[in-house]
Amino acid sequence: MLDRKRSVVSWFDLLILLLLAGLAVLPADDQVHKQIILLVIAIFQFLEGRLVAWLPGRGRVYAVVAKIMLATLLLEHTGEVGINSTYYPIYYLPVLTAAIYFGPLGTLLWTALSSLAYCSFLIPALQEFELGVEGETILAIRILFFFLAAMLVNRFVMDNRRQVQRYRDLSERLEETNRQLQRAEADARRSERLAALGQMSAGLAHEIRNPLGVIKGSAEMLVQKLRDTDPLASELSGYISSEVNRVNALVARFLDFARPSQLELRPQRTAELVDRAVESVRAQFPAAPVRVERLYAPALPEILADEQLCERIFINLIQNAYQAMESTPNGRDAVLRIAITPESSSGRAGVGIVIEDTGPGVPLEAREQIFNPFFTSKKDGVGLGLAIVAKIVDDHRGSIKLENDSAQGARFHVFLPAEPGSSSAGSAAASKQPGVKQAAV
Repeated sequence: MLDRKRSVVSWFDLLILLLLAGLAVLPADDQVHKQIILLVIAIFQFLEGRLVAWLPGRGRVYAVVAKIMLATLLLEHTGEVGINSTYYPIYYLPVLTAAIYFGPLGTLLWTALSSLAYCSFLIPALQEFELGVEGETILAIRILFFFLAAMLVNRFVMDNRRQVQRYRDLSERLEETNRQLQRAEADARRSERLAALGQMSAGLAHEIRNPLGVIKGSAEMLVQKLRDTDPLASELSGYISSEVNRVNALVARFLDFARPSQLELRPQRTAELVDRAVESVRAQFPAAPVRVERLYAPALPEILADEQLCERIFINLIQNAYQAMESTPNGRDAVLRIAITPESSSGRAGVGIVIEDTGPGVPLEAREQIFNPFFTSKKDGVGLGLAIVAKIVDDHRGSIKLENDSAQGARFHVFLPAEPGSSSAGSAAASKQPGVKQAAV
């Protein structure tokens, strides 16, 4: 349907008003009545766009009905016998209006109704006159021209609508393509930054690890030699050794971030990976009062993924959720919600995993940087956890994003492509009572 919203007088309205004014000045038997009716038609034509904008559905119907009634009223006052009125072309107004507002079937119906309204003048006319063959021919020609004009205009309008729809669809596809291109450019820039940082981190890590080995070995020797003679020096040497171990662990994380992933891709069931990650994190936080809610869709496709690396994705995200909910205000439940559903992204089928917590959430100013390496809001954090997660997801040709529509807490959405030809996850989904939330404390 075509919605016309006009806030000012258009040239088309002015043209209609001019034509109606020309009809008004032509002589007629009942000059005043004719001019009043034409004035009403002009006013209605002027206000029609506002009526249709105000009532998009019924407004079009009201407009056609009103014009049929006004056209009939005009013929009633512009001839001794209405059927012979020279103003009969006024019925083209509702006919063409219907052709503009409705489809082919609606146009035919409204044109038929307009024709019936015009033919209704035959009823009083036949009481005094005979129609005759010539009259029947003239009447048929006039009605056929009503239909011909209606269908020609409607065909033009429908072609124009289809063309507009094609342009609109093309515009939407171009916008989506531009958005995808912008995302691809952003991903490419991020990948370049990550590659440069990775190379730098790998070089620094190797340079740091060598002297750390010497320091650790020397500290351990001091601990053995000074254990009996100088207990204080032996204790301090033990501190040196433990701190070296901590730095070594940090260096190992740098190397994990910098090292190219060697993926061992096999078909994996996403629900099983997520469940193992939940149990692993729960073992790290045995006293945490977190309620886990699962929503697993039935018939999940299998993903082609590296089991250990994918499990690490979910461990890091769930671990962050547990840590965030440690600061949950009193009175608010600590709830971890996990949803797994079949999805598609950029024409690829896969699995979408949503991990949502009820913690304080991520500040708006940090959302754009949260996946950048070395960015962290934790006091003792390094800022590599989510960067490594994003790297693993990218290596699997998936995507990860922090969604903005979470009412409270943080909601991470991970998409991993499905294995080609995969059907369902079978028992893994069935064991969760498909489609039903399950809570575990």
